[in-house]
Amino acid sequence: MALRNIAIIAHVDHGKTTLVDQLLKQSGTMKAAEDQHLIMDNNDQERERGITIYAKNTAVRYEGDTINIIDTPGHADFWSEVERVLRMVDCVVLVVDAYEGPMPQTKFVLKKSLELGLKPIVVLNKIDKPTARPKEVINMLFDLFILLGASDEQADFPVIYASAKNGYALKNLGDEPVDMKPLFEAIKEYVKPAADLSDKPFRMQIANLAYDDFVGRLGIGRVYEGTAKTGQQVTIIWNDGVKRTGKISKIYTTLGLQRVESQEASCGDIITIAGIPNIFVWETVGAGDIEALPTISIDEPTLRMEFLVNDSPFAGKEGKYLTTRNLQERLTKELETNVGLKVDMTDSKFIVSGRGELHLSVLIESIRREGGELQVWPPEVIFKIEDGKKLEPIESLVINIEDHLAGSVIEALSNRKWLMTSNISENGLTTMEFEIPTRWLLWFRWEFILLTKGEGIMYSSFSHYDDYKGEIQKRQFGSMISGNTGEVMKYSIYKLQDRGPIFVDPAQKIYEGMIVGEHLKGWDLVINLTVNKQLTNVRNSWNDEAMRLEPIVHLTLEDALGYIGPDELVEITPKNIRMRKKYLTESARALAKKGTK
Repeated sequence: MALRNIAIIAHVDHGKTTLVDQLLKQSGTMKAAEDQHLIMDNNDQERERGITIYAKNTAVRYEGDTINIIDTPGHADFWSEVERVLRMVDCVVLVVDAYEGPMPQTKFVLKKSLELGLKPIVVLNKIDKPTARPKEVINMLFDLFILLGASDEQADFPVIYASAKNGYALKNLGDEPVDMKPLFEAIKEYVKPAADLSDKPFRMQIANLAYDDFVGRLGIGRVYEGTAKTGQQVTIIWNDGVKRTGKISKIYTTLGLQRVESQEASCGDIITIAGIPNIFVWETVGAGDIEALPTISIDEPTLRMEFLVNDSPFAGKEGKYLTTRNLQERLTKELETNVGLKVDMTDSKFIVSGRGELHLSVLIESIRREGGELQVWPPEVIFKIEDGKKLEPIESLVINIEDHLAGSVIEALSNRKWLMTSNISENGLTTMEFEIPTRWLLWFRWEFILLTKGEGIMYSSFSHYDDYKGEIQKRQFGSMISGNTGEVMKYSIYKLQDRGPIFVDPAQKIYEGMIVGEHLKGWDLVINLTVNKQLTNVRNSWNDEAMRLEPIVHLTLEDALGYIGPDELVEITPKNIRMRKKYLTESARALAKKGTK
């Protein structure tokens, strides 16, 4: 029986997780789940957002062989997950949309794979789409491989054509679609079985972390040498060479979605171990006097945000975890498994740094679902100083829109220091690629939604650090701020909706200083949404206006984070996401503007 280790890598929404579903089902590993979809995305946020957030490992049996499969996140904010798990595999399966071709995240995960010497198997997914263009996409991929410095062997990649949604793969275009067997056969042909180094002392490296309420902190990694055994005394080596000892209390392997407890694990296995307190990513675990394995590097955070306890007028009415201590405990727990995160605490405020808006917003969303309340300031980029120069993060931005919107988007980006690298129009759709400073992009997301009326698609990913591009242009719109505390009246919305989009519904409770809408002019406007229409004894049909309301704009957490300005906060509770001014009263804001404390 051979053991093969692979990782599935792709840009977000190119069908990676759906492909893993099919491998689980068609190998017979998940017979009981044949009617399920996106089995691997078992986190609530993953299912709701339609993306993979956490790397997960599974295993299937095919014709006597065991194939360990790691499903990786596709979004750029979770690259720290991808970078670690690539060390555990012998091959990557690169999934690419047969129409869209390589996208920003495709480039990054492929670059990391090539640097580790891995040779990818390319799967052109969604081949059943009428817009699929496999030949053009293969040429684009070949150019990308060469651009990223692939060796001749890596650039000579095998290609499988697939429709993961429909459950089939093809070795050649024109073959009859049946099942996923061509992909299984390609894995057997091109992925070398794990090397047998079982005669050496046991040694593994922790690449990921998990937690279990019964056995505590878990370390996940690949057994590079020797055999791991339950009850075995081990040496743990930290990055700086400091050693400590421990004992493996439990060993788990994986089959399908189940952890299977085992007494031992062989060389090449991807396992989960328990029993070692404070085990951490990068650490080497082994038997006897061993040497540490090479350090796993992780890119530094590019974005930070200040978290603080909720002190709004509605604080404590909707959540159960409200204090600084609650917030500190939750962030400390997050640091145990989320190694791409950094937290600094000063004066009851927490500076939380991550890889991007989504990385941080997923954490905030988790806290609110667990019953926590908090407030956050707008995200800000992390600058670097190198050789006396100020550097800032640059994003690769890809936009897909209808042709007639292209001019408006380019105009909106014209003063944001962008560099257009590609502009392609096909079938009435325009695909544009830009390089743009991260801090300028933060302001653009909300504007993009308005420009395209929610129908445009944009992807971005961190590209590199470059010279500071100058002062950022302030947003061109103001906020409508509630001047009263009370209940929103439909009549008030009707009278004020021509000033700009309204963010609150009739009958919703609001407080003074809360942001209730966007003012289309460039300044803040204090309004009263709690006024109802005065009723009279005399009614004429021509006196009663038909109060037709424009659609209320309901902001998601990411929308709110992209909307707020420097003097505004987002209030997050289990039931609501609100925006507010730092100073709630108009007089306090006026004093603050004059610099008076």
